[in-house]
Amino acid sequence: MTTPWGEFELSRFPEDPRDRLRAWDASDAYLLRHLAEEGVPLTGTVVVSGDRWGALVTALAAHRPTQITDSFLSQEATRANLARAGVEPGAVSLLTTQDPPPERVDVLLVRVPKSLALLEDQLLRLAPAVHAGTVIVGAGMVKEIHTSTLRLFERILGPTRTSPAHQKARLIFCAPDPSLERPANPWPYSYALPDGIGAISGRTVVNHAGVFCADRLDIGTRFLLKHLPAGTGTGRVVDLGCGNGVVGTAVALADPTAEVLFVDESFQAVASAEATYKANGVPGHAEFRVGDGLAGVAPGSVDLVLNNPPFHSHQATTDATAWRMFTGAKRALRPGGELWVIGNRHLGYHITLKRLFGNSTLVASDPKFVVLKTVRKS
Repeated sequence: MTTPWGEFELSRFPEDPRDRLRAWDASDAYLLRHLAEEGVPLTGTVVVSGDRWGALVTALAAHRPTQITDSFLSQEATRANLARAGVEPGAVSLLTTQDPPPERVDVLLVRVPKSLALLEDQLLRLAPAVHAGTVIVGAGMVKEIHTSTLRLFERILGPTRTSPAHQKARLIFCAPDPSLERPANPWPYSYALPDGIGAISGRTVVNHAGVFCADRLDIGTRFLLKHLPAGTGTGRVVDLGCGNGVVGTAVALADPTAEVLFVDESFQAVASAEATYKANGVPGHAEFRVGDGLAGVAPGSVDLVLNNPPFHSHQATTDATAWRMFTGAKRALRPGGELWVIGNRHLGYHITLKRLFGNSTLVASDPKFVVLKTVRKS
């Protein structure tokens, strides 16, 4: 990536030489070019919210910025990209969306996230640190910035306008108004589950902003909950890509002897899963981990993996995440252990699972979804 601060070699995480997706896009370049051309003073506290793979903080590392991200993978990519650029350790502060933000923000740069709820939560959390002199610039691809996006900036921070589009990217300029009466932060959000979905029927779900289907139970998870493995003696179970933790909590409610590990790469998701688990007073043992799938889980230590893999990485459609999850499950499962997957019919996961495990059984299906079971043979 060529910027006014030099050229940088950037990669996503985990690195894959076959991956043709870049670790930056036109909106990152547009934002950096604007900062240089307009002579924006990068003094005081510079905060970058939603930096996808660390492109922005790597380019601005000399100004000792703070990055705030919901993504473990983005944070790891940032660490690698900073090291590759020769940035001294500690020059960039790496915070998660679950950490308290800085108390004062002088320059706020916002990569618009896919989730409007996550943007709302982050702007409300950052607003008390913004003052009349704070420079606020948002960035995103044209397809990511909507009227609702601009209304959020205006409602929470102050008057907002946009730039002309350039290479399908756009900037957002916001003039902070400290006297603005801001709404209360509605996140995290809780609701009661419907009946007819097994042991977790009628129970409470807690969702932090940005978690998939934060205000209702999505139809894929509802279908999986109706077809979870029956019986007790489940052993060590992983809710892989746990989201708000509904699936793992359902297992724990049905089988108090189960040891459930909730794993997701989203800090918001794992916080939601822990809150959901605790809100329902579930007996037994549970562990909550933010990470890259099953990396770090001992080989052959798991009896059951439950997975609803995503097929998007930000705006890109890809099966790379599902493949990593499946291969991680094969490594972590003991011989005879099972991987259960819920997915859209058209994704063809049965082919992938047969290729990897040598078997795949259809547990249940409807016009939209399939639940598949595969067994690690050896």
